[in-house]
Amino acid sequence: MDLLVLGGSGFLGSEVIRQALRDRHRVTATFHSRELPIADVDWRHLDLRQRGDVTALISRMRPSVIINAAYRQSDWETTADGSAHVALAAASFNARLVHVSSDAVFAGKLPRYNETHLPDPTTPYGAAKAAAETAVKAIAPTAVIARTSLIIGDGGSPQEEYVHALARGSRNGVLFTDDVRCPIHVADLAGALLQLAESSYSGVHHLAGADAVSRHELGMLIAWRDGLDATAIPAGLRAGTDIPGPIDVRLDCARTQARLTLPLRGAREFLAPSQD
Repeated sequence: MDLLVLGGSGFLGSEVIRQALRDRHRVTATFHSRELPIADVDWRHLDLRQRGDVTALISRMRPSVIINAAYRQSDWETTADGSAHVALAAASFNARLVHVSSDAVFAGKLPRYNETHLPDPTTPYGAAKAAAETAVKAIAPTAVIARTSLIIGDGGSPQEEYVHALARGSRNGVLFTDDVRCPIHVADLAGALLQLAESSYSGVHHLAGADAVSRHELGMLIAWRDGLDATAIPAGLRAGTDIPGPIDVRLDCARTQARLTLPLRGAREFLAPSQD
């Protein structure tokens, strides 16, 4: 497989690259500000806001598959318009597209959301992600749209870094006990994206962890795994604050999980302390 990873220097993109190289795929990856020191990758600078640059790169590389893991939360042009630019180029040059979306497209009014539920975003980022989904569906109907949730790793994710800072006392803040998501391990997510890329499936797929946990429980799990003082992590309620966005969003991944050969583990499993 000739694979193009957009946003390859990000937390998710870099894991997709590592797994693709392990499986002996040829990988080209893009970066916006800096490339990563990963061998055997053809790194290319790309600004998704520039439609001509996107088209030129995909025309030149002619990948068989594109995984778009690029986004900037505060930038509509990158997250929404840039995704449309990618979809147009993918369709023009017959590349299979796997587009990474987010549970931010939902308002959190339902107990759970499956792949048939329509977006009802309440934040600018959620609206940009929803707009990107609409563009991808219209332009590249054979594409996969993969909605995911909080992405956790074995260190290095923004959530893990924040928990460490709270436990050390180097940052002020709280983790909310009523703010619920379905975190997924970055390795599980990257593996699932690659499986979907090699499949014949299309349309919306949900890729999130099996456990619905609060931000505070997630922080405690990270602290316990990493040997930190979990009691040092402050707890609070998000309800009643002026923080925008949904409080409780749970993705139902049953249909997608049935199509995968790897499990989408829950946070209570992948953050369990090692027994070694």
